[in-house]
Amino acid sequence: MSTTFAAGPVRVRVPATSANLGPGFDALGLALALHDDVVAEVTSGGVAVEVSGEGAGELPADDRHLVVRAMRETFDVLGGQPRGLAVECLNRIPQARGLGSSSAAIVAGVLLARALVSDGPDRLDDAGVLRLAAGIEGHPDNVAPCLLGGFTLAWTEPTGARAVSVPVAEGIMPTVFVPADRGLTATARAALPATVPHGDAAFNAGRAALLVHALTVDPSLLLPATVDRLHQVYRAAGMPGTNALVDALRVAGVAAVVSGAGPTVLALTDLPEGFDAGTNWQVRQLPVDVSGAQVAGGRLGHAERDPVAAGRKS
Repeated sequence: MSTTFAAGPVRVRVPATSANLGPGFDALGLALALHDDVVAEVTSGGVAVEVSGEGAGELPADDRHLVVRAMRETFDVLGGQPRGLAVECLNRIPQARGLGSSSAAIVAGVLLARALVSDGPDRLDDAGVLRLAAGIEGHPDNVAPCLLGGFTLAWTEPTGARAVSVPVAEGIMPTVFVPADRGLTATARAALPATVPHGDAAFNAGRAALLVHALTVDPSLLLPATVDRLHQVYRAAGMPGTNALVDALRVAGVAAVVSGAGPTVLALTDLPEGFDAGTNWQVRQLPVDVSGAQVAGGRLGHAERDPVAAGRKS
């Protein structure tokens, strides 16, 4: 099938995400109101990537960039590659901190490529976007909330990933504790055992079910609902600061968990007055993002390119 590409730039805004949320390993996720903006357009040749904000000067500026890799895979699905691409990334989501920066890049790439093909949405529907993005990422727990927004439950069938988004109870205002040190998902996954005790699996199944109720109906149950036995205990030795902060918050009555593979810590209930995490953490309250990824036309404005606006200290 022949492919006709759209003229002019396309812009995508994608939210940060926190996966697992304690017991919901590889299944539950939450979209947070901290966004990357990515603009792309088809050119006559070559690949040029400009990055500002998080990852500037570190991320590749060619076909190796994750946004471009996701775009390439999507163009293959849609029937053909453009001659060239120009991509501009304004990153606010911290890199390699457990806040879904890679999933945001993948979702942005898939949606940009679909929008740049004139009949892209007809060739790849929203369910197909989720399947493709999850296939690139390897699991759906971050790409689902990034795409759909809100609190998501994701699972995988023989045909690929599926997910639903459910409303979060009023009054939930997550807080993230972001360290300067980075973590790698592959390293965190390598720390997990090949098998776990049946009792621990059963425990987590009950707590994950309770967590759905707590996040959507009764937040007073969030502390017991966020207890995990499947992954956090095995990863603790590799993130001692993260583990210590989670423990301190939970002792103080806060429903705190490791965000994704870490090292960021996510708190789902209010902090006690005067709680001090120390100087090693950037603490931010982030509302739940209920919209998910958004596609529009146009370029980034001059003010948005400013390092401070991009969430980067000058």
